[in-house]
Amino acid sequence: MAFHPCKPAFGSPHAQHATHAPLVTPPPPPIPVMPMIWLWLSAAAMIASALVHGIAGARRILHPLLALDGGILANELARKVLCFAWYATAVLMLMSAATVAWPGTPRGLVLLIGTGWFATGMANAAYTRGRHIIWPLLAASGIFALIGAIL
Repeated sequence: MAFHPCKPAFGSPHAQHATHAPLVTPPPPPIPVMPMIWLWLSAAAMIASALVHGIAGARRILHPLLALDGGILANELARKVLCFAWYATAVLMLMSAATVAWPGTPRGLVLLIGTGWFATGMANAAYTRGRHIIWPLLAASGIFALIGAIL
């Protein structure tokens, strides 16, 4: 057998390590296609929520609030923080959608995100007595994610 600089020689103390598999754990198996459909539905509902919040909500709630000059909204920093937080919420909704639909996302994380969206939707429905237009999308996002994670 010829000498090779990258392979330990037979009988050397390092030869035994050359035959072992690497200590890297394989990625988790992908979620089957049928549950992925539920996760894609969840992501679509989350994207719809982000669009409704970012466009319709901004037009109907944020912009009229920013038109007020009294109280805390007289402070320029407060106005900027409110505007930033409004759109940051929509960005975080989109990041949730990407996380839920991402292949290989751990099931526990999908369960956590789904539970959070469902609880938020139901709390919104109870608090506004069903008058806030986005609560069904929030709850549906959570339900779809939970179904996809459980199946």
